Amino acid sequence: MYKILITDDEEKIRALIKKYIVFEGHEAFEAANGMEAVEYCQKQDFDIILMDIMMPELDGFSAVKEIRKNQDVPVLMLSARGEEYDKIHGFELGIDDYVVKPFSPKELMMRIDAIVKRSSRSHQSEHEIFTKDGLAADFTARRVTINDLEIEMSPKEYDLLFFMIKNRNIALTRDKLITEVWGYDFYGDDRTLDTHIKLLRKSLGDYASLITTLRGVGYRFEG
Repeated sequence: MYKILITDDEEKIRALIKKYIVFEGHEAFEAANGMEAVEYCQKQDFDIILMDIMMPELDGFSAVKEIRKNQDVPVLMLSARGEEYDKIHGFELGIDDYVVKPFSPKELMMRIDAIVKRSSRSHQSEHEIFTKDGLAADFTARRVTINDLEIEMSPKEYDLLFFMIKNRNIALTRDKLITEVWGYDFYGDDRTLDTHIKLLRKSLGDYASLITTLRGVGYRFEG
């Protein structure tokens, strides 16, 4: 059973989501704005947070930023806006997924399940470290360092980099990356993958060239 915090200023949307969460056997909590969500997270832990963007008191982006100061709980962003800027900003803050309203409750539950399971698996893996010159990726600690300096990345960047490293020197199709890293049959715009590759290359700096674009196919990590 998952503990899920629903953060949205629209009561009807909260009620609809809660209905499906409870039906699936999980526990649901409600916050009407970002400030309430932050206060909830200061008092208890959740398996995942569903976060709207446009809300009174404190918007979703600001709420995620505050919550991320103290814990690394998975976040799925909900928004009526599908602009690329919003998606990029959310991913840079460390959200795990982004759903544009209106959405299918069934799809939402699939995404929630995939995110929580993936988050759980990441804490159960055996200690393993990959190194190449000055780049070091610690899979267990979820730390990446370049020349002994730790770099900060979003949770999805870590997932994507670690998967590519574990499958280094192999041509990875776009469908393969989306299915394995996002953990479900992807319903969104596949430009999400390109956005994350762009962010990941930026984070890797001098090692960005290790990620090779295979035109018409996907990407490959050179290791």
